[in-house]
Amino acid sequence: MKIRWLLTLTAAAALTVAAGAQDMGSAPPPDGPGGPPPGERGGMGMMGGGLMGAVTEAAADHFAIKTDAGEVYTVHFDADTRFMKQGAMRGPGGDSNEGGGPSMGGRPQQIKAFEIKAGDMIEIMGDSDATAKTAQARAIIVVAPQRAKAMREMQANYGKTWLMGKVTAVDGTRITLQGTADNAAHSFVADENTSFRKRRDPVTLADIQVGDTVRVEGVVKEGVFVAASVNVGGTMGGMMGGPPPNLPRREQPQQ
Repeated sequence: MKIRWLLTLTAAAALTVAAGAQDMGSAPPPDGPGGPPPGERGGMGMMGGGLMGAVTEAAADHFAIKTDAGEVYTVHFDADTRFMKQGAMRGPGGDSNEGGGPSMGGRPQQIKAFEIKAGDMIEIMGDSDATAKTAQARAIIVVAPQRAKAMREMQANYGKTWLMGKVTAVDGTRITLQGTADNAAHSFVADENTSFRKRRDPVTLADIQVGDTVRVEGVVKEGVFVAASVNVGGTMGGMMGGPPPNLPRREQPQQ
């Protein structure tokens, strides 16, 4: 099944957006093991069943979008839906970035629904119905063209040059994880050239534990993903060479 991405490379990305959604009071998506099967109504998250597409119609209470797969969805929104716009990516070809690689850009800006026009690329967080081709949005993020291109490239390279997910088993030098992007099982092996870090601190293979979230970069050799680097507690923003942006928090009414 084709992986669809929600920001939080919103991320945006993905983890970042999910964290932002929790800040906005939404429940975590029910996708994955124990969740509803494909085609049934379920939560969307950037890294597991998120929805992204180009706006083909902008109305007072909904958008029509067309995904990369050519599917047309009607995206409904209401007074509780948050609207945001991500900045352009930084790094090569963009603004300076101390990390040396492209990063996800600056802090998302809050916008109004009427600022979203036909032709804009948007990501949706909320509930979707793949059969009815509808979605109820909790958050809608306008994605810059450069960011959308990077997200598609990352999607194409998932499982080929990078992996990310929660560790489910450690068997010698082989580690199995539940993929954040597709909720599927993936495995990789470490060798004498693999480096391990926990955020900024160096660690070893022995420090990797079941339940850890890891970001892995490497290559596939003879059908086996060989890790060049493993980052415990890695984020989608880190995959892009810089820290992930923070979503604006919904202000709470004063008591």
